Amino acid sequence: MFHKEGTPSILLGTIFTSVVLLLADNFITSSWLKMAIQIAALLLLITILQFFRNPKRSVILNENQIIAPVDGKVVVIEEVYEGEYFKENRLQVSIFMSPINVHVTRYAMSGVIKFSKYHPGKFLVAWHPKASEENERTTVVIENKNFGEILYRQIAGALARRIVNYAEQGMQVVQGTDAGFIKFGSRVDLFLPLGTPINVVLNQKAIGGKTIIATTK
Repeated sequence: MFHKEGTPSILLGTIFTSVVLLLADNFITSSWLKMAIQIAALLLLITILQFFRNPKRSVILNENQIIAPVDGKVVVIEEVYEGEYFKENRLQVSIFMSPINVHVTRYAMSGVIKFSKYHPGKFLVAWHPKASEENERTTVVIENKNFGEILYRQIAGALARRIVNYAEQGMQVVQGTDAGFIKFGSRVDLFLPLGTPINVVLNQKAIGGKTIIATTK
């Protein structure tokens, strides 16, 4: 299945590929050049389809666990000062998504949306230390009885130009369900209470909706 945010891109990609295949077949006489152009057009369409894929994953709901909100690699586990919402130190876990990863964002836990805000910004590479504060991003806070408040931040990368965020203040959300989408390479930061037991290590591959990031004390 494909994510609904990819519908315009998939439609345009399909039309473009069809036109290129037709024109190449009718107007290019060199067989090798015709084949090269047609293969390139098909590869472009496959790339678009691959990027917007939305695999269905069964999530076992657990209020004592924080699950990975996205697919990617764990690149940060450290105590930092979170200055937008908490204004105090928090435990940050960051997952970097390359262009080949699934880019669907999922809710890391069930609860109530307490805060949701979009910030326009720069497009530094997603692993840049200042990307969390200066890049285009959204900040969302979810609260439940076991963890209290946790914050996640969708951060655009150097290629990304659009972040989709479905979270609205006051919504009741369910762990593992669709929270949005980030186009092209990007990152998601989680900010958890200090002392939260972490279940992942640096450079570990995370699977959105599956990998357990943290548990309650």
